[in-house]
Amino acid sequence: MGVAAAPSGPNSESDRNGPGRAQWLRVARETADDLATDAVDREQAGKAPFDEVSRLREAGLLTLLVPAESGGGGTDWLTAYAVVREIAAADAAIGQLLGCHYFLSWSARFFTEPSPAARVEGQSAAEQWCWGGGFARQEPPLVLTRTGGGHVLDGRQSYATGVLVADRLAVRAVRADTGEPLAVVVDPARPGVGIDGDADTFGQRLAAGGSVEFDAVPVADHDVLGSLSADEDVLSPPAALVAPVGRLLSVQLRLGMAEGVLAEAREYSRASHSPWHPAWPVGPAQDPQVLAAYGELTVLTRSASALTDQALQAVHGGLALGEDLTYDEYADISVLVAMAEAAASRAAQESAARALDIVGARSASARLGFDRFWRNARTHTLYEPVAHRLRDVGDYFLNGAHPPFVLPA
Repeated sequence: MGVAAAPSGPNSESDRNGPGRAQWLRVARETADDLATDAVDREQAGKAPFDEVSRLREAGLLTLLVPAESGGGGTDWLTAYAVVREIAAADAAIGQLLGCHYFLSWSARFFTEPSPAARVEGQSAAEQWCWGGGFARQEPPLVLTRTGGGHVLDGRQSYATGVLVADRLAVRAVRADTGEPLAVVVDPARPGVGIDGDADTFGQRLAAGGSVEFDAVPVADHDVLGSLSADEDVLSPPAALVAPVGRLLSVQLRLGMAEGVLAEAREYSRASHSPWHPAWPVGPAQDPQVLAAYGELTVLTRSASALTDQALQAVHGGLALGEDLTYDEYADISVLVAMAEAAASRAAQESAARALDIVGARSASARLGFDRFWRNARTHTLYEPVAHRLRDVGDYFLNGAHPPFVLPA
């Protein structure tokens, strides 16, 4: 749908043992085309995206990353990233919802042993769960207290993606006795879980965000996945990869936003007069200002895409190394992802804002829905600002400092 193709990457295991990358991308494009047909109306209605989740579920996209032997699509992160980008170009909020689902549903592989991780993934695939929540640090934290029969969870998470439609929540909590941060899975149907759609954001309105209240919610031992501690004695380099893996989803989301708005503005420009010189002939070919604007934004987006390709290959290589990954190699990967975040953020914000200028005063029409791209890009980049990532890149370049372990919001 966009002006820059999603990264191709090497052939994945799924190309040999199940639906391949090309097939999943076809499914993603068909789903994106379906979402695009009513994107403006759905965004303006602002209803919880139960129907949209059903579309993703029916297309098989929710179980994309689950191994084939556990009932899933059996594909890899390179394919999942490309799928998120394709969906985000049509509907950025649903792209965020899907990316969050992939990150959280995969998290058991990072934080727990293979056997319980396989159990979680198998049940998720069998029951077609949609995941919501988030592991980012917040104050005050959720608190997990040991009891005779397991644990109880208390506290309030002020904002989390997908909670209005989630079948499972994955959240960050600290142990009441030691303060250690832990990844915890919660069934939102359990007594004591209260979900409130109070986010009321001006963009990304269909990402099903809201707050969650936990009041003495029972948590079994097997639903405590593992530690989120940044202490190097606890956090191995392979486990630390969860941070760049998750943040790279945000990069793909931003690139999808940039590509989506440019593609839609291009279609409109091809059928319209110049916004600056109405007397000029129909179409952009005779308008040098339109051409220059599209040229600059295309270069900006393609540059961000090229940097993202490098980050994709670095993450893919890090995952392949497994236990052989070193802290220095992890730092290289994390910094490269931070660079891609900064480039994609600029591409999304500038494309979404300047597309309005290209279209002209007609872009103010609510019926056309061009404003949703700007609102979505600004909302997402407010929740995931790049200022700290740029500081990390600078500190690494100047001082060789390893970037901190930061999970996406």
